[in-house]
Amino acid sequence: MDIGQPLPYLARIRSYYLALGYEHPYQWAHFDEVPFSHLEKPLSQARIGLVTTAALFCKECGDQGPGAAYNAAAKFYNVYASPTEGNPNVYISHVGYDRKHTTAKDQNTWFPLTQLKLAAASGRIGAVSRRFYGLPTNRSQTTTMERDAPKLLERFLEDDVNAAVLVANCPVCHQCCCLAARHLEQNGIATVVLGCAKDIVEHIGIPRFMFSDFPLGNAAGKPGDDNSQCQTLDLALTMLDTATAPRTTLVSPIQWSESENWKNDFYNIERLSEQERRSLREKFDQDRAIAKKKKQTEGRANPL
Repeated sequence: MDIGQPLPYLARIRSYYLALGYEHPYQWAHFDEVPFSHLEKPLSQARIGLVTTAALFCKECGDQGPGAAYNAAAKFYNVYASPTEGNPNVYISHVGYDRKHTTAKDQNTWFPLTQLKLAAASGRIGAVSRRFYGLPTNRSQTTTMERDAPKLLERFLEDDVNAAVLVANCPVCHQCCCLAARHLEQNGIATVVLGCAKDIVEHIGIPRFMFSDFPLGNAAGKPGDDNSQCQTLDLALTMLDTATAPRTTLVSPIQWSESENWKNDFYNIERLSEQERRSLREKFDQDRAIAKKKKQTEGRANPL
């Protein structure tokens, strides 16, 4: 692919799943009209809510730490809210981030709570909300739009949140965050989505997008790099304050590495043997069965 061009996730994912034998390509959400809400008060007075697709730790769900293989048992299917006090730990073992080029050792790359607290302490923002919010990663756009996004709005209203920072990890995470952002904007809450899948986000259509050309799982900055994480969040907050129209995309000036070879690996079916393709198909089917069972169980335990 051309140097400097973002990874084409839509085309790559389509080819990948067709090659694995899934005959009907996924239809991503797309909207011509995009809602837009201005920040209702100065950023220095605004209470900011952090939305993540990361999961709270589940002790019965196996390995969820850095470098863990994809773990369907760790998925969650209901919006949650958890205190921002202290140093909460969240995990992304249940989503398809780029496991070859990043290991999820630094949660600040997908969960910028520390940077938000620093922004509040410096007066850059008014406050961080008393809770952060977990948004399920769900392929069903109807479920996200009609159940999860309204539930997220309820939590925001309970906590008097003025604006939202939503951080996406996997490809479907990007869609869920976009759909939730659209719903919040329709109800007067300004949003900015942090992500690494530019084509997915711009295909859907949202008000504000902070794009980092990094491997999935690093939407909030490079691992172990405080300056990168600080700059990424600062640029996102600037968008909340200065964007004047929807479909505003800001591209981070930070480079992941001198080489862009990482873009040739993710979901690239051409790099897989026939045996690897068969093994992946079997693993995907197993993971879907695990996720379906978890979804049914969680739905019964936590009726909405």
